[in-house]
Amino acid sequence: MNTVGRNWLIVLLILLGNILSAQQKQKKYDVVVYGGTSAGVVAAYTAKQMGKSVLLIDPETRVGGLSSGGLGYTDIGNKYAIKGLSLDFYRKVGQQYGNFEQWIFEPHVAEDIFLGYLKKARVDILYSHRIISARKNKRNIGSIILESSIHPTVKTNKIIIGKEFIDCSYEGDLMAKASVSYTVGREDNKQYNETYNGSQLRDKHQFPDGIDPYNTTGKPESGLLWGVSNNTLLPDGKGNKMVQTYNIRVCLSKDPANMIPITQPEDYKPGRYELLLRLMAKKTIKHIEDFMTTSPMPNNKTDINNNGPFSTDMIGMSWEYPEASYAKRQAIFKAHENYTKGFFYFVGHDPRIPVEIRNEMLQYGYPKDEYINTNHFTTQMYVREARRMIGEYVMTQANCEGKETVKDGIGMAAYTMDSHNAERIVVNGMVKNEGDVQIGGFGPYPISYRSLVPKSNECGNLLVPVCLSASHISYGSIRMEPVFMMLGQSAAVAACIAIDDKITVQKVNVKKIQSILKTNPMADGSTPEILVDNDDTKGITVSGNWKRKANFEGCYGPSVLVNDSAKSEDFVRFTPDIKKEDVYNVYIYIAKGAGTTSHITLLVNDGKREKNLDVNMNTITVKGQTEGEWVPLGKYNFSIGDKGNVTVTGKNADGKVLADAALFIPDKISR
Repeated sequence: MNTVGRNWLIVLLILLGNILSAQQKQKKYDVVVYGGTSAGVVAAYTAKQMGKSVLLIDPETRVGGLSSGGLGYTDIGNKYAIKGLSLDFYRKVGQQYGNFEQWIFEPHVAEDIFLGYLKKARVDILYSHRIISARKNKRNIGSIILESSIHPTVKTNKIIIGKEFIDCSYEGDLMAKASVSYTVGREDNKQYNETYNGSQLRDKHQFPDGIDPYNTTGKPESGLLWGVSNNTLLPDGKGNKMVQTYNIRVCLSKDPANMIPITQPEDYKPGRYELLLRLMAKKTIKHIEDFMTTSPMPNNKTDINNNGPFSTDMIGMSWEYPEASYAKRQAIFKAHENYTKGFFYFVGHDPRIPVEIRNEMLQYGYPKDEYINTNHFTTQMYVREARRMIGEYVMTQANCEGKETVKDGIGMAAYTMDSHNAERIVVNGMVKNEGDVQIGGFGPYPISYRSLVPKSNECGNLLVPVCLSASHISYGSIRMEPVFMMLGQSAAVAACIAIDDKITVQKVNVKKIQSILKTNPMADGSTPEILVDNDDTKGITVSGNWKRKANFEGCYGPSVLVNDSAKSEDFVRFTPDIKKEDVYNVYIYIAKGAGTTSHITLLVNDGKREKNLDVNMNTITVKGQTEGEWVPLGKYNFSIGDKGNVTVTGKNADGKVLADAALFIPDKISR
């Protein structure tokens, strides 16, 4: 055999060996969940609880995504929208801190809870592996090939075979490898008849007029300051491929005993922060909170986020990320890490920063008890938006605003349509940010099941609950961690139904999904809690001058009943439909606001006897992005057929009385 022949034989043997090696690493599962995000954990747990074999693939080494990666100050919108295991997560957070439920938490607490779900259900987890290809049988995914995220080599590749696949990654990598249609960036307003999509030059998180964009003030020939693009401002609403900015949600500590000082990072360049100095010269800034959000968390920690025109958002530096290679994404993250650490260091040490602000910054450090394996700094980028599927149905601004309501809802959203800035440019010789939109004022709305599934001709066994089918601006409302967890649970239920009924995900009966979510919200067969909202007409009895106010600030659900001048005999009664006799923990939802009464007189009736309770509003502490809390009223035994209830009265009111919702939780699932 000549040399050429021998070389070809060697190549053939190597290829054959690789194929055999890969075949030895094949594993089969009913449901394959890609992405160890909060949605991924909930999806994997749900599918396993429904009796399926499940694999959760996490390209990283820490499950929970943003919820364990630094975003501890949860964006809620309206707590009424949060159901099922998503709500259970925040109840478990509450238990860690001695509360009923809590939406503010430390990263390690979130990680422990997510690991607890996976341990309870005995979910198989594959860490540090990422997708490199997907093999399809006609239109269905048959298997995916994974490589090591740490040391990628062909020898360690794995082939995962599955019946159903759920892409829970923030980037939509499985979806893309399966050749499912998607988009990146901001649609033109005309595409879906929207108002807030495309290019948007608005006033939030915006520079004041008069800030010079050039290295040498007044001299364009000196070049633009770092971070300022030479792009021309597009017409209002014009579509483009720019992605809203990312940042890193950093957990810092103010506890001297649990704090590592912020030191100068690698690749530190003070010139990157020149715009902060020019902003300070133009606008009165007295505290670090004036240019970055320092949301308080338990144990003297804080969740740092962007605030104002120049902050922790690295504007314009995330455009390539959604479709970038893994190596390029890592480089983008490293640039964000250096920028963020440099920002903290600059604020704390640069002599041009006022000493009072420097001293404030020096009170913070990296927490010793968080991210121990990664030098006390998160490895999670805040990927606000990457790919978005173009599926069977596209959620749009009309859905957010209630102008279009879907009938196949499998989860709800309620947050403001929120987009961070996408670019920093020169407008009329001044620095301006473009892309920030914050439009709210609407109530909770349903998310279509069809927005979680690809078009029927593209893939029949894939669900996408994170990079779902939505326009840019509607995605800005949907893209919240509690919502992702709910959609992950819904996707898992749908995947299990598709397996059992031997059908594609497009043909799954949505009413089946809705029924399972309603009757088994904890995915463990426990008796569901009973919520009676003021809009649930069957469970409400009203007497007196109560007015329904929709989207009332701080209310629970679509509306609240308000009595501006309550009389003693006025009342709103919440009567649960008891399906199973049990001891129930009873709660009343109370929103605090201007002009509300200082005391609320309540009656709790278990069907046999009635108890008077007085709630002192001054004892209610509201934490996080909400203006109301559940107030415990005690434990009561309720039987089927008994007319037990909770009644909000106008007795002894010295201000507005609000009647919003009551909650009845079986004692077994309250512990």
